[in-house]
Amino acid sequence: MARYLLKRLVSVLVSLLVASLVIFLVVEVAPGDPASYMLGINAQPDTVAALRAELGLDLPKWQRYLSWLGGMMTGDFGISYTYRSAVAGMIADRLWVSLPLAIYALSLSTLIAFPAGIFAASRRGKTGDLAVMGATQLGVAIPNFWFAMMLVLVFAVNLRWFGAGGFPGWDAGIFPAIKALTLPAIALALPQAAILTRVMRSALIDILSEDFMRTARAKGLSQRQTLWRHGVRNALIPVLTIIGLQFSFLLAGAIIIEQVFYLPGLGRLVFQSISQRDLIVVESVVMLLVFAVIMVNFLVDLAYAVVDPRLRSRT
Repeated sequence: MARYLLKRLVSVLVSLLVASLVIFLVVEVAPGDPASYMLGINAQPDTVAALRAELGLDLPKWQRYLSWLGGMMTGDFGISYTYRSAVAGMIADRLWVSLPLAIYALSLSTLIAFPAGIFAASRRGKTGDLAVMGATQLGVAIPNFWFAMMLVLVFAVNLRWFGAGGFPGWDAGIFPAIKALTLPAIALALPQAAILTRVMRSALIDILSEDFMRTARAKGLSQRQTLWRHGVRNALIPVLTIIGLQFSFLLAGAIIIEQVFYLPGLGRLVFQSISQRDLIVVESVVMLLVFAVIMVNFLVDLAYAVVDPRLRSRT
């Protein structure tokens, strides 16, 4: 297990280093100068040059990259060009919206998908299976931003059970904060639940046709006991992969939902920073999201080894 863990850690470190270099280069080659944007089109060249020197934009790119990379290792993401405040503080404030939203949506998605996928697989070809597959097809086809707007129209505008948008902050209390995140979480969760349900069903159907499942039935286990003791656990590996990818997507890809519900999350911060050419914020937030994706995949790899010990002996 120690060797397995070491190999995965080395892979994580290499991936993070390569990702940081790619992110820096891609953002740096984007057109537009932050200093010129901040000062406007009528700014004098010497004024622009002075601001570039103040922001450190006149330094060689390799020096700026190493400075940025070294700062991130110590928790210093630099100073925002636009807001003139610490990027780390800005990210921390927005993370307390995006991270709970992602966890909330993933929890809803998993709670819906697991029983639905197991139910469909255990009734393959029957009415229940067809109903679940029809619902998941609809869930995959509907865009989440359209579904989000329908939720606002029904539950915020007509029924007035929830607010149409905004976030009161955790200082206002857990219940108001969770209530504000409920509609965005549902909008994110249901399409992901549809995908996860289909994966769970397919994986479980493949397992149910294996010889060891028939052997378990021959030894006297009921269909329900065989399904839960042997089928579900062996079907978890592809499901865990999808759950890891979904969490990464929910954390990094919720920008449209955050726009619809006017949530001050990381996605909205990236959108604003790109429009304002605040490169240091864009680089730092994207790097943080990449770090989250890589670490989630690392944890999924460890979960593989827990679910299936055979994977540890192969490495």
